[in-house]
Amino acid sequence: MWLFFFFVFQHDRLSRYDSSGESATEKPLGRTSSYTRRETRLASLNKQEQDSATKDYKKMYAEALHENERLKSRLQDSKQELVKIRTQLEKVTQRHDRLSEKSSVLESEKREKRVLEKRVSDMEEEIKAVPALAQVQTLRRVNECLLAENRAMLRVLARLSERASMPETEDL
Repeated sequence: MWLFFFFVFQHDRLSRYDSSGESATEKPLGRTSSYTRRETRLASLNKQEQDSATKDYKKMYAEALHENERLKSRLQDSKQELVKIRTQLEKVTQRHDRLSEKSSVLESEKREKRVLEKRVSDMEEEIKAVPALAQVQTLRRVNECLLAENRAMLRVLARLSERASMPETEDL
């Protein structure tokens, strides 16, 4: 079809100008016969082109149908590929979600582990402090016993000194 327009355009252009570039209205009358022959020749070529174009409509229609079927097939293939890609994307998204969940779980587990490690270290220090605490408690008990004995001795001494300072009286 574009060929037809090309020839019509060429025909219009050629009808206005000859090979020397002069307009057809500016030509001398002696040159109009060659102009007329050229016009006739171009018109017959255009008519032949139009006839051949008319005959090729069936062929063009068949080619267009074939092209449409090919494009429909490609569209169907593209749709199937799109569905496949979407399912793959969904799987990857789910996998990513699971990994992010795992990473958040791992992060919370790491925090719990750090807290537990801190508690263990605190308990270890308490255990280290327990023998010292036990020694202090033992020393306090020993000190209390010594203080009690000291008080008892002071009482005995006080009684002995009272007897010694008292005049001796006859025993009855």
